[in-house]
Amino acid sequence: MLVTNPPVFLLASHEPALLADLEPVLAAAGDRVEVVLSAESALKAMSAHHAPALAVLDDMLPGVPIGQLLASVLADPAGKRFPIVLISSSVTREWADRLHEGVIDDIILRSTEPSYWRLRFDLALRWHGIAQDLESLREAAAANAQLDRLTGVYNREALLAILFRETDRVQRLKNALCILLFDIDDFGHWNSRLGAEACDELLRQIVVRTARLLRSYDALGRLGKDEFLIVLPGCGMNNALMLAERLRMDVFSRPFRVGRESIRLSACFGLANSLGRSPVVVLREAEQALVLARQMGPETIQCFADSLPPDPPPVTFLSPSSGDELLAW
Repeated sequence: MLVTNPPVFLLASHEPALLADLEPVLAAAGDRVEVVLSAESALKAMSAHHAPALAVLDDMLPGVPIGQLLASVLADPAGKRFPIVLISSSVTREWADRLHEGVIDDIILRSTEPSYWRLRFDLALRWHGIAQDLESLREAAAANAQLDRLTGVYNREALLAILFRETDRVQRLKNALCILLFDIDDFGHWNSRLGAEACDELLRQIVVRTARLLRSYDALGRLGKDEFLIVLPGCGMNNALMLAERLRMDVFSRPFRVGRESIRLSACFGLANSLGRSPVVVLREAEQALVLARQMGPETIQCFADSLPPDPPPVTFLSPSSGDELLAW
């Protein structure tokens, strides 16, 4: 049986009458109340690994000023993880500003009737929970905006942002960086034969197989219908070639199952080395290598350095008698 500890409410005050009024209110719902008598003790409790579910701070608490205490809580790398209610004799401009900024969640006057306290505490907890849910939704929406809806890997925009970021790292640290571009051979044929839904499933299976071969810090994304890009930080051209070979063998040599169909796919690969240059240039080089790979036939792997055309032969030689020693190329 799983036993969960009840939430802890922190009550920080040095005033006996206030403690006598508030502690029963906080404990009424069966919550455990931790009472501290100084600002230093309150900071220690709020910075602990098991933070309180709610902190109620008396602005007359002895020790460091409450404003300094709140600043120290916000400076915690974990951030503000619980609602803070301030007990004050008046709503000063400073406290109103902190409430507007979200540093504190509520201000309750010291003269408030004790029967009203629990309602205000419940509201602070509820609104803090709503704010956390909204933040989680915003983070999820931001993450989803970076992903391809069909396959779940990075979309083009997110992948280009990653490529720019990794290029900055290469320029600073002189690390290796390669990109690997691949697309499926004759995917239009399969789309006509199997239909869009079956081909979408093929793309998802390709992504699953490909992701198994990548390191945790490699980035896989979908650039087009059947075209994928892999950003390989810390990877030189030799290792990128080895990965392309593994993709050709481990991803595409085994048939894919879609419904009752067993499909054998193949792909072409284009690779380029960053060398700290503009990501636009490097991506263009990978695309040029991929174009040449397609021209050479299915399952071809081509590096940009190998895709450069040879120097053309001289079209004519000038006669030595012309007095010009240059060759025309």
